[in-house]
Amino acid sequence: MPALPDGTPVPDDGALPQWVRPSLSAPDGDGRPFGVYVHVPFCSVRCGYCDFNTYTASELGGGANQAAYATTALREVDLAARVLDDAGLGARPVSTVFFGGGTPTMLPAADLARILRGVDDAWGLADGAEVTTEANPDSVTPDSLRLLADAGFTRVSFGMQSAVPHVLATLERTHDPRRVPDVVAWARDAGLDVSLDLIYGTPGESLDDWRASLDAVLAAGVDHVSAYALVVEPGTKMYAQVRRGEIALPDEDDQAAKYELADDLLTEAGLGWYEVSNWARGPEHACRHNLAYWRGDDWWGIGPGAHSYVAAPSAEPREGEHAGVRWWNVKHPRRYAALLEDGASPGAGRELLTPAEAQLERVLLGVRMREGLEVAALDPSRRAAVAGLVARGLLDGVAAVRGRVVLTRRGRLLADSVVRELTP
Repeated sequence: MPALPDGTPVPDDGALPQWVRPSLSAPDGDGRPFGVYVHVPFCSVRCGYCDFNTYTASELGGGANQAAYATTALREVDLAARVLDDAGLGARPVSTVFFGGGTPTMLPAADLARILRGVDDAWGLADGAEVTTEANPDSVTPDSLRLLADAGFTRVSFGMQSAVPHVLATLERTHDPRRVPDVVAWARDAGLDVSLDLIYGTPGESLDDWRASLDAVLAAGVDHVSAYALVVEPGTKMYAQVRRGEIALPDEDDQAAKYELADDLLTEAGLGWYEVSNWARGPEHACRHNLAYWRGDDWWGIGPGAHSYVAAPSAEPREGEHAGVRWWNVKHPRRYAALLEDGASPGAGRELLTPAEAQLERVLLGVRMREGLEVAALDPSRRAAVAGLVARGLLDGVAAVRGRVVLTRRGRLLADSVVRELTP
């Protein structure tokens, strides 16, 4: 049986601690939004930079294969419904659903639709619920996108990464960049909102290469763009290439220049930043599922390695009380499938957050958003740091006078440093 760091066992049935149960005066999680994340761990190729919990189809078999995956995921949906219902949290409709991976569209569209239908059957989808799937440009067709839209999906996020062939080759991405405008048009024709994901700072990528990728994104006319600096994680193929001297680590100054170029071009095109790495053409196009993470809403993660979180019913627990519980599933799909087939929780571990830890996370995530957070939300010992950060051009002075912590563009480039100064 998995256990907490202090030795407290994690129940085999996944039962939540009693203190997450809402009081009679604050039923159903005190109205907190509830989201569902579905992790699909399959990819056609393992990219050299990726450290996500993903597997190529040839690596897996038995109950962990693609053909059986929808059935396996629905077993966890059933378990989640029982656990939340037992905790008094089962009545809330789902505000957002996000299929990530991996490449969710490695599964047939009918399987993705079946999983979504299971989520709807378990909790119900809220009116206007956002339902997103990630996809590679070479993993969809006009027919598959129409099937997803008909099933209730509202949004697709394509992993474009770059429009430049030699950059894609370094990242080991297999799609043809010339296909991206087509898949965007197919998705729009199906009635789906479209986001494109980019990576900047790949070894060998020039500033002109990056400009070409941004120009391609803007030519596609999408309403949401995510742009992430490449991070070379230990344990990845790219990390080994760096250690062998085959490629160089991304340069921080180069990445900063590329971030500024992205912000300039996207802003000029009418896409405003709403989180350090995300731009949208108005609030209605922002990714509500990710906003739910950043704002500390409740969610259940379905799938191997997926994480979940439920907050305590009291917004301000007293000293010694817990503020929330986070747990995560076993990582290997075969073990994940076996546990669910046996009627057990696939949970591998659990973390009980103290009020101080929960507050730290609110600052870590809240600072990254355009709306920022209230100065009053900072630990009292760190509020005096705001003036110094304003003086250094890292925080917006007008916002600070109004009692909010909001990053300037220079502050976005140094967001991690800002957070360190604002946390104990």
